[in-house]
Amino acid sequence: MKSIQAEDPTLMPALGCDASVLLVSKNGTAEKDATPNLSLRGFDAIERLKKILEKACPGIVSCADILAMAAREAVFLSNGSRYDIETGRRDGNISRASEAYTNLPPATGNITALIDLYATKNLTIKDLVVLSGAHTFGVSHCSSFSNRLYNFSGSDTTDPTLNSTYAQKLKQQCVPNDTTTVTSMNPGNLLTFNLGYFQTVMNKQGLFSADEALLHNNITLAYVTAQANATSSAQFFKDFAQSMVNMGRVDVLTGTNGTIRAVCGAYVD
Repeated sequence: MKSIQAEDPTLMPALGCDASVLLVSKNGTAEKDATPNLSLRGFDAIERLKKILEKACPGIVSCADILAMAAREAVFLSNGSRYDIETGRRDGNISRASEAYTNLPPATGNITALIDLYATKNLTIKDLVVLSGAHTFGVSHCSSFSNRLYNFSGSDTTDPTLNSTYAQKLKQQCVPNDTTTVTSMNPGNLLTFNLGYFQTVMNKQGLFSADEALLHNNITLAYVTAQANATSSAQFFKDFAQSMVNMGRVDVLTGTNGTIRAVCGAYVD
């Protein structure tokens, strides 16, 4: 992972954490092809790691575990915390773009929808706000938030909850119907895992409606406020570690379920 970071540090926040995004569809219908996942990259890097592990211990370490551990190292190498994770996952062989829209938190989601979605995965409101903190580094395609700039609530206007100066800056980067341009999820920070996200949200500069939504629940607002004013990242790092472990238990295949893929980017069709 250190070698991968040295070659391209922008891959650190772009790896994802669910191995179903590694599967490939000839027809463009796998999870990696869904709009919410278009910012993910580094699939070749995961294959490099897989080859190393297959040589050392063939058929033992799943792509799911590799991606979970790679995501952990990506956070650590980007100035974040390093935490223990549970292993023993096995790989599935199903990857559908449609599931990305039902299983991933929608960028346009309001706080009620987000809480309800997390609850279906046995994740708490605290997990929601803590894991949202991962938006502190990395990029997003303009298409994931352009509705806030040009067609908020179908009214051809800009989202009034978005900082107006920031909105104008985003419009200079993202033209209407732009599907290729990317921009930082946290203004001024691309590669460092830190508390900046929470300060950004408090400043009305959260890129997604789902970021701004955190200001509309007492629990999430209190956490955002506390971390935005924190003098140390220790509490956030501790909480992030636990929430990543919690998320890592969602819909996991273990035991005799699933398989151990020899190639992570196998075709599903």
